Amino acid sequence: MGLYEDIEAYKPANRQEEYDRAVMLQYLAQHTDCLLRQNRVAHFSASAWTVNRTRTKTLMVYHNLYDSWSWTGGHADGEADLRAVALRELREETGVQNARLVSGEIFSLETLTVDGHNKKGEYVPSHLHLNVTYLAEADETEPLVVCESENQAVKWWSFEDALKVPRESWMIEHIYKKLIDKCRQMPAIEKAQKKLQADR
Repeated sequence: MGLYEDIEAYKPANRQEEYDRAVMLQYLAQHTDCLLRQNRVAHFSASAWTVNRTRTKTLMVYHNLYDSWSWTGGHADGEADLRAVALRELREETGVQNARLVSGEIFSLETLTVDGHNKKGEYVPSHLHLNVTYLAEADETEPLVVCESENQAVKWWSFEDALKVPRESWMIEHIYKKLIDKCRQMPAIEKAQKKLQADR
């Protein structure tokens, strides 16, 4: 499936995702340049919510632009395969080379605001990131590498601490809590799926 079909097939987890999904589908249908940052109103980005194998910790970076601990992610820059974008950004921002997506399915949707800022000597006006998140899994013993152009630090945090260390309160309340709740619900979902397969 293409990006439009992937988003269309995604089942929103809450009202925020329901509204943001509608915005993304409308924008995809109306703006042929929505995968490019040259669209200065809104463009697509992809993130990886990366967890360890026991799904008790998440890998975060201290992001230079946002001056906060955050997940990894970046611009689509014309790439419609946002799974590949999410994994590429994860590798570039953390040094982790062997992460894998838990599923090819979308894990979360969110429209994120980006304040105007200077980047490489150029002013970037305020805009929206139409963000698609995928769940990734990585070995927490794999070496971490700081990408100095993007972040100041890379670290695994427990889910509890991941809700304390970011400085962006909106992200904590509306995004990170949602992602952690989804992760905590997954073992029960996976167990039910395995039982269903065994009963067939």
